[in-house]
Amino acid sequence: MTWDWTDEDAPAGSPEEGRGTALLERPETREETQRSDTGDADRYSHYVSADKIAESKLTGRPVVALCGKVWVPKHDPSRYPVCPDCKRIYEQMKQGGF
Repeated sequence: MTWDWTDEDAPAGSPEEGRGTALLERPETREETQRSDTGDADRYSHYVSADKIAESKLTGRPVVALCGKVWVPKHDPSRYPVCPDCKRIYEQMKQGGF
């Protein structure tokens, strides 16, 4: 990161002076994610071990797909195309790439 201050812009104790701490102010941003309980948010079926799916059905705990998606399975995965990332990772695992 490069600081581009003139002497009059530099706060007291700026890093250029070798003492104190400079404060970089950022505008407040708020990120809101929309949550959907339908399980259809991305319209893909994902690769997860059958054991984890069975456990999730009993406990209601989320599963983690090969691609990193975390969700509680509720819908028939055969209705959706396979997630391209899950498929790629699975193929690499089969070929010994992991």
